[in-house]
Amino acid sequence: MGELQSGLDALAEEDPSALPAPQQLERVASLLADCNRLDAQLTRAVRACDRSGAAECDGIKTMQAWLRGHGRLSPAAAARLVRSGRALEHLPAVAAAFAEGAVTAEQVAVIAPAVSDEALAAAAAQDVDLGEVDAALATVAATQPFQRLGEVVHRYLDALEPDGPEPDPTEGRRLTIAKHADGSITGRFDLDAVGGEKVQAALESIVQASRPKGDMRTCAQQQADALVQLCDNALAQGDLPFLRTVKPHVVVTIDDEDLADTTSTGRGTAETGFGARISAARTRWLACDGIISRMVIDPDGLPLDVGREKRVVPPHIRRAVERRDRHCVFAGCYAPTHWCDVHHRLEWINGGRTSLENSALLCERHHTKVHRGFRVERDDTAPPGHRWRTYRPDGTEILIGPSLRSAA
Repeated sequence: MGELQSGLDALAEEDPSALPAPQQLERVASLLADCNRLDAQLTRAVRACDRSGAAECDGIKTMQAWLRGHGRLSPAAAARLVRSGRALEHLPAVAAAFAEGAVTAEQVAVIAPAVSDEALAAAAAQDVDLGEVDAALATVAATQPFQRLGEVVHRYLDALEPDGPEPDPTEGRRLTIAKHADGSITGRFDLDAVGGEKVQAALESIVQASRPKGDMRTCAQQQADALVQLCDNALAQGDLPFLRTVKPHVVVTIDDEDLADTTSTGRGTAETGFGARISAARTRWLACDGIISRMVIDPDGLPLDVGREKRVVPPHIRRAVERRDRHCVFAGCYAPTHWCDVHHRLEWINGGRTSLENSALLCERHHTKVHRGFRVERDDTAPPGHRWRTYRPDGTEILIGPSLRSAA
């Protein structure tokens, strides 16, 4: 690993723009192959951890969750990496081509469904020679365009069950949402024909009901507005399931001075419940038909320390803890507030008070971990975002990121 890092350091010192165009392209081609080889070793290492349950050493249940928290991968990327590692155990030819740099990590992810548990069972029942399938997939991946590989895998899976039972259409449903730095979101969903028909019918009903004369919005804009309106309707009706003892609603936190200052836009002065930053002007717009709750984390304001007479955390303290901690504070976990419990750092039964200072936000899994030997401590002298420290039962601290581990 030291030699690899030294090579990368030397590579970073080179100036690719100084090369002639043909050599620049050769450099890119070479780097692509090297990236493939490095991805292959990463996938192999992740599979070893997945098999041994190494993530439990850091108090994390699965390798996929460890990759999200400690590696800062998106949920989709973490799942893809774990799934690819498992798939390659059944595909030695593909694994060899991957290790040589001829196949990409993205191609391995496309191939993985061909060796899912269901596909392997169907292949075994039909005496399919998996070695031949492996060799064919490796050849297609190394020599054919990306789209062609997906077609081959799809055709192979269809051939395994040409006359099989009607599959459950809900199993293929997916919805992923990516949040950007400015709080906006983009997403992708995959639905079966029936699910897609329901979504289209609901959106189209709102589109057609709210098309004023001279509407210049594009079809995409109309459907996006319809989706937001659909959510508005559902939230307003109050029929959605509870989130941690309260009905789901839009939450925005803002200083009272910014809310009252109607002359200023106040960009980025308010924060939503899911972490987006919005302007004071937009917050005032939301407040027109909303409920305003005053929260003062101050000895002269709302009394956050309610003493020992209450073990259950009251709503005003929970709101304050959510505001301060923002997510599960266990190292490597970013479970949202509505998944979390408010943990008494000094147990209530041992004299701990129900107060902001004695509280920590922990998801259910890590709340259990803390009650079984792991420990979370708050360091108020550390910079914001780094104030919580997590310790294993043996007293060693769980650190996130290569730089922190090497420093330790």
